[in-house]
Amino acid sequence: MPELPEVETVRDGVARHVVGGRVSDVQVFRDYSVRRHVGGPVDLAARLDGARLEGAVRRGKYLWVPLSAGTEPTGEALLVHLGMSGQLLVAHADDGAPAHRHLRVRMRVEMPDGDVRHLDFVDQRTFGHLAVEELVPTSDGRPGGLGTDVAALPRSVAHVGRDLLDPSLDERDLAALVAQVRRRTSGIKRILLDQTLSSGVGNIYADEALWRARVHPERRGDALRPGQVRDVLESARAVMSAALRAGGTSFDSLYVNVNGESGYFSRSLEAYGRAGQPCSRCGTPIERMSFMNRSSHVCTRCQPRPRGVHPA
Repeated sequence: MPELPEVETVRDGVARHVVGGRVSDVQVFRDYSVRRHVGGPVDLAARLDGARLEGAVRRGKYLWVPLSAGTEPTGEALLVHLGMSGQLLVAHADDGAPAHRHLRVRMRVEMPDGDVRHLDFVDQRTFGHLAVEELVPTSDGRPGGLGTDVAALPRSVAHVGRDLLDPSLDERDLAALVAQVRRRTSGIKRILLDQTLSSGVGNIYADEALWRARVHPERRGDALRPGQVRDVLESARAVMSAALRAGGTSFDSLYVNVNGESGYFSRSLEAYGRAGQPCSRCGTPIERMSFMNRSSHVCTRCQPRPRGVHPA
């Protein structure tokens, strides 16, 4: 499933390849992929047709493209959630390449230099979606996310916390985040995955962050010292930054950036997916444990299990 670094890689590609262009046609091939757009596929196409793509913004795993009519903002944005397998692909409209077999929505984008491009939403497992949404003010008066200076974000993203790579996240925010974690009685991994607290961290990077910080995923938030919580958060920021530099984490052909290129950070993972392989720090085999219908991967020597917590 795409996590923050994958979505940021896509956001950057959208910003570089289609922002500034004008949508001249929209084709919806699967209605379910626009199921959260209140007016349905016909209304979504009508709202996008003729709109100019003004930017590419991300908060956590959500991506949106603010829209304008001519030079005036419409107060709306195209919201993109990639779900488990969603992709945004950009190609020249006249390249003659066949459409992807999982193409769900195609937007024809006319660029200022006369080039015409396709912005395609491709989604094999169909958990992702597109919608045109109203932009609402941010609760703190700061920019909505990475990629904008405007203090607004789509209404359905308003509940999502700022992510650890958000340039508007400052030291006071980080201190408040540490305090919130330490008030929780849940295990630290469950807390990391709470998108209302801090967005963008998923299963892969939670495992990697906890391995780096030497903290067991079942350690309760209220049992961690402030320095330990900060280490976990800084580790999550570091591992996501490293993945971003590498272009994301890819285990198969499902995640690709806008140019159709897969990420390769999976080669650098220390815990996730390495069950039975030796820990690179101490040589103890990495263990896989059940977690919320998924898996956690830990080094039982580097990340000792909390007292009173038994193996799942």
